Amino acid sequence: MRVKIFVSLKQGVLDPQGKAIERSLHTLGYNEVSEVRAGKYFELELDATSRHAAEVRIGEICDKLLANPVIEDYRLEISQE
Repeated sequence: MRVKIFVSLKQGVLDPQGKAIERSLHTLGYNEVSEVRAGKYFELELDATSRHAAEVRIGEICDKLLANPVIEDYRLEISQE
């Protein structure tokens, strides 16, 4: 299975990287841009017996390594390939 993982800061958590990007965009003349939030993207192949098994396993991986569950949320897209 191909898994796409999108990690982002939880609402209410300050995002200094997003603010820096927003300031840079304004400096470049893109003043219509606001509320920039930065995140992480991962894509991986997973050998799993079912979609549910893949979700459980990826949840473990995200909680232990790819995301900080205290300040970050993640969402998954799983496709059979």
